[in-house]
Amino acid sequence: MSDRGPDAVAQVRADLVRAGYVAAPDLATAVHLALTLPRPLLVEGPAGVGKTALAGAISRMLGRRLVRLQCFEGLDSGQALYEWDYPRQMLALRQAEAKGAEVELFSERFLLKRPLLDALLAEDGPVVLLIDEIDRADEALEALLLELLGEGQVTIPELGTLRAQTMPHVVVTSNRTRELSDALRRRCLYSWIDYPTVRQETEILSHHLPQAAPQLTAQVARLMAALRQEQMEKPPGVSEALDLVAATQGLGEDRLDPFLLGRALGTVVKSAADRERLLGDNGARLSAALQRAEGEQG
Repeated sequence: MSDRGPDAVAQVRADLVRAGYVAAPDLATAVHLALTLPRPLLVEGPAGVGKTALAGAISRMLGRRLVRLQCFEGLDSGQALYEWDYPRQMLALRQAEAKGAEVELFSERFLLKRPLLDALLAEDGPVVLLIDEIDRADEALEALLLELLGEGQVTIPELGTLRAQTMPHVVVTSNRTRELSDALRRRCLYSWIDYPTVRQETEILSHHLPQAAPQLTAQVARLMAALRQEQMEKPPGVSEALDLVAATQGLGEDRLDPFLLGRALGTVVKSAADRERLLGDNGARLSAALQRAEGEQG
């Protein structure tokens, strides 16, 4: 295998498929570059298009441990980077006092490694570090990440600077609920994952559910494309498409009809507003979407 050029990208795409992830050529190129440069990879796109799954596939492809930091509002350094093990510090202090000895309380012995520090100092590295939904966290976390992403190190006031023995492969995901800083973007390679085309989604469904009837996977892929044009509050992602194919099979069918789709609607529609929108006027919008899916065969 060549480690450069189109052959290398094709190999990465094939390796990702073997790891359970069907990637478009541009995304496979981004993964190849992120691994060979190496650089962190920032992946943005709508919810449900496979951003998080990409990091898992890369870890399986490389045979490396996946370390995940799930971001949320209010996430701080103690949850993301490190904390001090205060109970063990106090116990060690009492034992030292009883012996008339001294103890260094702020040493790595008492350091609790949270995901970022665990990935940075991993002895089985380089691991794959997933920083998931960074847009959900506060901007302060972005500032915390800059040193790690740009220089492969973190600074702990009591210990000084800790550097990575082997830099983790970093995947940062964002649903774009807020704009990320330019400083974070500059430290990363970038890729946008959009909803798949009908052909791509058919390939994804067939790969993950090879036992499904080909006409069913193609029909569901066309239906997903039609539903995503309905200005839904929560448009269905690839995981919803997989659920709908599996549900249809579970109901003993190999093709969707309006009645069956209505029974399995909970696999696709995840909000009351979207349900009302699709089922209003006796399900006119849902029926129209299914008809468009039928009309686009071939």
